[in-house]
Amino acid sequence: MTARAANAVTLLKESPETLDGFMRLSQIFESTTLDPHSRETVILTVAHRNQCHLCVDMHDVKMAALGPAPEPERLDAVRRFTLQVLATSGAVDDAELAAFEKAGYTRRNALEVVLGVGTYTLSTFANRLTRAA
Repeated sequence: MTARAANAVTLLKESPETLDGFMRLSQIFESTTLDPHSRETVILTVAHRNQCHLCVDMHDVKMAALGPAPEPERLDAVRRFTLQVLATSGAVDDAELAAFEKAGYTRRNALEVVLGVGTYTLSTFANRLTRAA
């Protein structure tokens, strides 16, 4: 864990419930059927949108460690879908959902994106509130 990440965890310990909630949700998100590149794309999309520089830095490193994405166009589809989930508060229209599915994702994956959005909205908001980001 980097010093910046350790500092963010220390700051979140002010509310053990918030830290515990994030840790549990993060673990659950990591266990979804989304592949690792797709999960990192969801996280990075949320982090960029919410301007959490700590999360962007950490997850850029994680994404790079995964190596090249086997299907970059799929990652673009999950990025676009994540942005739509955020922009519409989950009320993604049928055409956007169909485009997501056409890229090889499932309805289950769509709900997993929502889980990732919720998990990393919690993290990015908390990091910004505590000035960790």
